[in-house]
Amino acid sequence: MSDKIRVRFAPSPTGYLHIGGARTALYNFLFARHHNGTLVLRIEDTDQVRSTDESTKAIFESLKWLGINWDEGPFYQSQRKDIYNQHAQKLLDEGKAVYREDPGKGKAIVFKMPLGRSFVFEDLIHGAIKFESDLLGDQVLVKSDGFPTYNFACVIDDSLMNITHVIRGDDHISNTPKQIALYEALGKPIPKFGHIPLIMGEDGSRLSKRHGHTSIGEYQEIGYLPETVFNFLSLMGWSPGDDTELMPKDEIIKRFTIERVKDKPAQFNLKKLTWMNSHYLKHLPIELLYQSTKPYLEKAGYALTKVPEAKIMKLVDLYRERIKVLSDISEVTRFFFEDKVKYQAEAVDKFVKTADGRQVLAMVRDGVLPVSEFNTASLEPVLRQVAESKGLKFQGVAQPLRVALTGTTVSPGIFEVMELLGKERVLERINGCIL
Repeated sequence: MSDKIRVRFAPSPTGYLHIGGARTALYNFLFARHHNGTLVLRIEDTDQVRSTDESTKAIFESLKWLGINWDEGPFYQSQRKDIYNQHAQKLLDEGKAVYREDPGKGKAIVFKMPLGRSFVFEDLIHGAIKFESDLLGDQVLVKSDGFPTYNFACVIDDSLMNITHVIRGDDHISNTPKQIALYEALGKPIPKFGHIPLIMGEDGSRLSKRHGHTSIGEYQEIGYLPETVFNFLSLMGWSPGDDTELMPKDEIIKRFTIERVKDKPAQFNLKKLTWMNSHYLKHLPIELLYQSTKPYLEKAGYALTKVPEAKIMKLVDLYRERIKVLSDISEVTRFFFEDKVKYQAEAVDKFVKTADGRQVLAMVRDGVLPVSEFNTASLEPVLRQVAESKGLKFQGVAQPLRVALTGTTVSPGIFEVMELLGKERVLERINGCIL
């Protein structure tokens, strides 16, 4: 076996890359990068009924989006049948495997499990684990359709690819003694095993679709940043040894050790993920934030080409504090791109459809009419003068105006909103509310 650390991620392309699979890929990636090792990507597509090219493509895209790059592969098990058959024949020749009839289907090749053995291995996460061979039973190596079973193909591939450490979910613990028996029968070095506890939903049950989105692609579509999901998943079962939660990729790689992976299930916390995402959004360079939000603005049908890019970037920057995921941007900026404002009825009733509200808006209109340089610096004294003349706090002017311009009671600074909309649209919306 190679002295250099070699790990693999080996998904089955029977669906999209789910949260648990992504974390397994991530931990293998972190382990390899921390030790300057190699990550191999292998596609376990021997399930000819359920495996699809679409799923394979989705897995590749999700890994690349997360920033999990592999060093070798992808290798496809469906293209390695001859290799598996050669090793199966070797076991047949040595009397360690036999043909058995699979009723109605044909012959399968079956490995004869040695009796009276105790298989003990030191799991990197769980410690010593022991299985008795008498309880395991014989295992199929090659099915009657000519394709290998998971355990057999896994052992052959890990051996030939010189995998030194197998890091996977702890639902594979029961497979480990079966694989160790095959390694021994084939005279192959046995890698070290580390089994990661499963991810649970917030109710304590195994994470599933009933808990919400479970695939990486779904979180990408909603508008979570890849660096957020990378950071979040790294902490789903691993601790850096202190209370640090927000870490860039390089720091996580530097601090990652398999010894600090917990032996208890992790709990998926959507609120924490969303909090992390809002943090990363707040600190994303404006050019990247604009490029990241642009697809969502386009999907909403907004005519971006009719607005100077610099103004859209300013709008996005203004609202970065008010979005938790990228898809939020289309709703909070609707007032800017659409001519017809979507008004909140309650807000209009409270702040606009009152005598004071209408009077305030009229005074603002009259105050801004003569303003030639329509910017924050020139608008602020006008609005403060209206407040002073009415004997109001500034919010008494800002809120009716905010509702008139955006349709809601929440927005960034009212001066900045007015400047972005421009004089003509501001006057038009004020008049629309008071006339």
